[in-house]
Amino acid sequence: MAETRVRPKPGERKLQILQVLAEMLQDPKGEKITTAALAAKLDVSEAALYRHFASKAQMYEGLIEFIESSVFGLANKITSEQESGVQQLHSTIAMLLGFAEKNPGMTRVLIGDALVNENERLQARINQLHDRIEATLKQCLRVASTQQAEGDVSEPDPAVRANMILCYVIGRWHQFAKSGFKRRPTEGFDAQAPFLIQ
Repeated sequence: MAETRVRPKPGERKLQILQVLAEMLQDPKGEKITTAALAAKLDVSEAALYRHFASKAQMYEGLIEFIESSVFGLANKITSEQESGVQQLHSTIAMLLGFAEKNPGMTRVLIGDALVNENERLQARINQLHDRIEATLKQCLRVASTQQAEGDVSEPDPAVRANMILCYVIGRWHQFAKSGFKRRPTEGFDAQAPFLIQ
């Protein structure tokens, strides 16, 4: 009996394209992904890809949207469930490192590595995402500083510390991607946390 091909439901194929793109980004060699290679992996024509996405840039935008909704959804959950600013900060940093570890392909998008030679608006969007992460960290630090004893003038400017912590997070993401996903971002975080969070 001839095998009948099941047509994916609306939106299912789009999600499948993004999942395969994310999987291809997990290749430790980090080579540029072409639509031809992506289509071959999905066993469809390039034209079939363009029925769901107008361009490859739009596919990357789909991945960035997934990252944004995941990361900020988790960050909002942390800040709404935990009262302590210090705990919010610790959990948020751990979440950012853990997200990258669970999603190696997305890490290459987060550091802009996968976006080299792609549409420049994609890198601008990642820069905005980094700014939003920094603002989230700054808010946790503000909550923490209001909870500390009044008159404690040793607390540095939350904006300065938030930027330093963001640089730490991006550095760990970078190390993870450049090591071929061998150096886990969460490795050693518990020992390093006291230097970041006081």
